[in-house]
Amino acid sequence: MAVHRQTIPLRTKGEVQAIDITAEVAKVVRSSGLAEGIACVFVPGSTAAIVANEFEPGLMEGDVPAALERLLPKGARYAHEEAWHDGNGHSHVRSAFLGPSLTVPFAGGKPLLGQWQQIVFLELDTRPRSREVVVQLVGE
Repeated sequence: MAVHRQTIPLRTKGEVQAIDITAEVAKVVRSSGLAEGIACVFVPGSTAAIVANEFEPGLMEGDVPAALERLLPKGARYAHEEAWHDGNGHSHVRSAFLGPSLTVPFAGGKPLLGQWQQIVFLELDTRPRSREVVVQLVGE
């Protein structure tokens, strides 16, 4: 059993920006030399998320932001706002619901994803950010 870790740097625009990182994760898996195992894709930070879904403009630029606004609206009362006045209480709550990581099995040197499934980074903060996504593999 071996462990391999790499990071994927990202620059974001803010406010529910979706970035397809599937190719970058696949590159980490290929370059690791591991044939089979699991990949943990994790974003350090409390205002971003990692999800598996179809990376399609209608979904990622329309449906997901609209659903997040309906479920966890920007204009709602957040205690975080009252404490810090930084305008991103909704970003923290959205991140808590979506989650900072995704575990994906891999075999044959590639992630085992469904035909219409991609690994998507979601920037939920209100401002542009420099991010690093950690990809840690355990396998052989």
